[in-house]
Amino acid sequence: MRIAFLAAPEGVEQVELTEPWRAVLEAAGAPRLVSTKTGRIQAYHHLDKADTFAVDEDVVTARAGDFDGLVLPGGVANPDFLRTDERAVSFVKDFFDAGKPVAAICHAPWTLVEAGVVRGRTLTSWPSLRTDIRNAGGTWVDEEVKVCTCAPATLITSRKPADLKAFCAAFMTEFRKAAGG
Repeated sequence: MRIAFLAAPEGVEQVELTEPWRAVLEAAGAPRLVSTKTGRIQAYHHLDKADTFAVDEDVVTARAGDFDGLVLPGGVANPDFLRTDERAVSFVKDFFDAGKPVAAICHAPWTLVEAGVVRGRTLTSWPSLRTDIRNAGGTWVDEEVKVCTCAPATLITSRKPADLKAFCAAFMTEFRKAAGG
């Protein structure tokens, strides 16, 4: 099971990257860090710099067809940077077009709004995104984790780092289904 993790060069919330990454590894999966630039990304603990992580692939070369699912970690700056990069937005949209599951936590649904994949879906996020989600045609709910099985792709969302255990369990269930296991 190959899972893409999309993060901007700066601004990803570290725990929203590392905990889902660990869940994929524990399921004998192969996580791959995709970014808009090669090299390393800078993670954060809220507003403070944390660790850096090596990028495995650039969005220019990465293809949704090579993966079984996509994880969009949050952090305030991460999805804000991603939604302004046409290649990153296209990469996200390609997962939906291919019917592959996508998991997004915290502020990550901003990128989903930009990709135009929210309309008709029910999802959750950090509360400050509720108006953006509603304006994009989605239904926002305040739940620990929300799995929306609207065709063509399943969307798994959570609100914040405190929801990570439920988030990881939910997306791993959907990723296993997509990978045929």
